Order: sequence, then C-alpha cells, then structure tokens
Amino acid sequence: MLFNSLTFIAFFAIVLFLHRLPLAWSVKKFNLLIASYLFYAAWNPPFVVLLWLSTMVDWWAARRIDESDTQARRRAWLMLSLTANLGLLGYFKYGGFLLQNWAALMAGFGIEWQAPAWDIILPVGISFYTFQTLSYTLDVYLRRAKPATSLLDFSLFVTFFPQLVAGPIVRPTDLMPQFAAPRTASAQQVTWGLMLMTLGLFEKIVLADGLLAPVVDAVYGSEKAPLMLDAWLGTIAFSGQIFCDFAGYTTTAIGCSLVLGFSLIDNFRYPYAALGFSDFWRRWHISLSTWLRDYLYVPLGGNRKGPGRTYVNLMLTMLIGGLWHGAAWTFVVWGGLHGLYLVIERFLRQRIGGWPVWERWYTRLLLIALTYALVNITWVFFRAQEFATAWRVLGGMLGFGAEGAPILSTWRLVSVLAVMVPLLAAHAYMRERQLHAEVQRLPATVVGALWGAMAFLIAITQGGSDAFIYFQF
Repeated sequence: MLFNSLTFIAFFAIVLFLHRLPLAWSVKKFNLLIASYLFYAAWNPPFVVLLWLSTMVDWWAARRIDESDTQARRRAWLMLSLTANLGLLGYFKYGGFLLQNWAALMAGFGIEWQAPAWDIILPVGISFYTFQTLSYTLDVYLRRAKPATSLLDFSLFVTFFPQLVAGPIVRPTDLMPQFAAPRTASAQQVTWGLMLMTLGLFEKIVLADGLLAPVVDAVYGSEKAPLMLDAWLGTIAFSGQIFCDFAGYTTTAIGCSLVLGFSLIDNFRYPYAALGFSDFWRRWHISLSTWLRDYLYVPLGGNRKGPGRTYVNLMLTMLIGGLWHGAAWTFVVWGGLHGLYLVIERFLRQRIGGWPVWERWYTRLLLIALTYALVNITWVFFRAQEFATAWRVLGGMLGFGAEGAPILSTWRLVSVLAVMVPLLAAHAYMRERQLHAEVQRLPATVVGALWGAMAFLIAITQGGSDAFIYFQF
C-alpha cells in the first residue's frame, strides 16, 4: 500500500478512527498490529509469513540470549538469529546476484555453466525490517537492552506500518517504550503530523515524480551519450528526485506516526548542505548510517586500531552499505566511492584540518559545493541500471559526450532549475536550523497558505502513484 494513494488515505482514516476510540490500550495496539499486517499484505499477502517468522525467531532468540548463563550459549542463540534473518535476506535479495556472478566466475575459468532462472519476488522492505529486528537481538546480546516482555509490543515494533517498508530503521529502545503506556496525540501533534504528511507527499508526488523523474528518465534512458549540460542536469535532477522521494517517505511516516501519538527518529538533516562526507552521512539516511556505525564499523575496530585499519574499516562498511541497497555491482561502486571519499577526507583532516582557512565562510561554501558535486558523481552509479549507462552519463559530465541535439527540452531544463535551486538554497538555510522552530516563527496565514498550496499541487499533479524508490531495497 502506497502513502501516495487513495487506498492509503481511506486505510489511515479507519486506523485513526479506531485509535481514537475509548478502547483499552492493548486493544488499540492489537488494532495497530492488524493494520500493519494488512498494510504489508496489500503488496503480497504470503510475504506476511516472513514478518511472522522474523518476529518469532528474534523474540525467541533474544529471550534465550538473556537467559543463557554462558557466553558460548549466548553466541549460539545470536548466530541463530543472524542466520535466520540474513539467510532470508540473502535468499530473496542476493540469490540471483550470487548465481550470476558464480556463472561469470566459472566462465572466467573456461567452465560453461548456466545459472538456473531465479524468478523470486523481492519482499518489499525486507532490508529495513531485517536490520531493525537484528538490532533488537544484537542489543540484547551486547547487554544494551533487555528482551521485550510483551510479544504484542515486540510484534508491533517489527511491523509498525508507517516505517515498516522504508524506515527509518528504528532501534528497540526508541520505539518499544512508547508502546508501554497509552498514547494519544494532542491537537497540536495531530496538526503538525498532518502538515508533515502533506509536506512528504508534496516532495514525493509533485517534486520527485512530477518534475524531476521525467528529466532523469530521459537522460538515463537515452541510448546516446548526453551532452555535458544534459548529463549534469540529469544527475542533479536525480539527486533531487532521490532526496524528495526518500525524505518524502520518511517525512510522511513521521507525520503519520505523530498523528497516532508516536515519535520516530529523523532520517534526514538537509544533506546537500553537508560540509564534507562525514557530515553528509550524519545527514543522509541517518538511521542506516548509525546502524552501520554501531553494528559494523565499531565491531570491526572503528578507529581504535590505527589509521590503516580505520581506512579498511571505512571501506568495508561503505561497500557493505552499498550492497545493502541492491544486488548489483553499481551499488557496490556507489558505496566504494563514498568509502574512498571518507578515507581521503580523514587522511586530509589529520594533516591539514587545523588550518584557519577552513573556518572562513567562502572556504566552507566551496567545500559544501565540492561535497555536493562529488556526491552527484556517486549518484550516477546509484541510478544507472548497468555500467554502460553509468559510463555514458559520466562521460557526458566530463565533457566526452557526443555532439548533436540535446536530450532535454527547454521545459525540462527549467523544471530542474525551478526545483533544485530552491531545494539547495533551503538546505543551505536550514543547515543548522529545525523545521518545527522555523514554521513556528511564520505567521499562521503564511503557514496556512503554504499548506494549502502544497495540498492543491498534490491534488492536481497527475500520475502521482509511483512506488517509492527505496521500496526496492
């Protein structure tokens, strides 16, 4: 079920109505659990079984970890959880990828081997809820949290529908305590939540799908090498599309949760105003970057074992982060480039990071622009379906495109600039600010006019029912 559909509006209205009835708190939580299963089943009902399986394995494993009196037993129960969760993820998401690469490897040795057809449907959101449930058993194993005492609360933690299929990836200590006591949103929370839902849908339907996606599709779907202007605008448009699509989902999810009385962590903090790549990953997909930091980078040794090992750990973390996004080498290259950027940044910071020039405003502005430009290079590999397209677009960006007629019409050029210039300016302005505080400073008439304008544009935008990009991950 998509947030940007009439079906979801009807669904959410029913859920909210039931949630506001004077029922027992356990009944309300049960209603939310059933609603979450229905929300997920709207894509493919049989895959609800995977949610049940993941829920029961981690519920059982975490309790056994907590009860075990030896480290060996604790480790064994953790391995069960890891094997079950990563096994499901590997089978559904990476099975075909592994077979293709095995066939290519055999061909490299002169062995002809045909991979069997791998017609497996990828369960939507499996990467998100797998990481979320893994964080639960890992936190119990690491003694950061106690196992849940209520199966209902834990089941709701795994399946809570606003963030089930595309995050943010919530930690058990963030969400499960909110299920312990009755929660009802205040009038102010409902208003702010509905406003966030409108903003998120505006980003997704009007900006990402309506104005930017056609530009991206034209450039990345063309069989000819784009001119430099087309290549850069197509990639910059994708930077806006992926942000508006994913941040739009997250904003809608946070608003939806707030209307029900729950708080979710923020997943984006104006990443295109990032000052370097460490800063970028503190602002982009925060719930994933912190997950990788806490459960992968730090256990690998983090920065505690010398510079060389730190660089290796950064590269490994980002390569795995790239592969988490999709079973394709283009995603691995995307993650590898970010890892390389982080390594170079850390290397330079340790040697010339103390120079006073870095604190001057124009230097900071140049570094923000350089960070954004280099991030756009990585987006080429994220967006391209295969390397041939990536090299073609990258060649155009570097000035090696073929001569001839441009791919983008004047209207497409204008639509990119009309979205991206205000978007980048907004990121720069909001870099150190909070949206809620800025909205509170505006007169009520201005807020109402902006809210109404976004709702109107959502209503008149045609074709706004495309799936969110991150659903495929």
